[in-house]
Amino acid sequence: MLQKVRFTAKAAAPGAVEVLSYGIPALKRNDVIVYFAAFKGHIGFYPPIKGDAKLEKAASAYAGEKGNLRFPYDRPIPYDLIAALTRLRAEQDLARGPSKHRPARK
Repeated sequence: MLQKVRFTAKAAAPGAVEVLSYGIPALKRNDVIVYFAAFKGHIGFYPPIKGDAKLEKAASAYAGEKGNLRFPYDRPIPYDLIAALTRLRAEQDLARGPSKHRPARK
């Protein structure tokens, strides 16, 4: 299931690269577009969903704390929704442009 989530998100964000951020797989272009990870009872998906009321409503059925989404293993995984959410985040990432330079940590 997680591999299919990964492939679905990656197809929806052409040009994004896979990274680990906070120990969680993520897709990144200018900034992180989405995070996704497997947990005991669900797949976690972490995009802040803003800017499309229809997608916000569709995602609300899976809303967890702090803006994350939870796709339980005992229900069908909404791959079409994952693709749409990732496309939205990828478009928003492109519109924002490159991140400002962050100083290196010491």
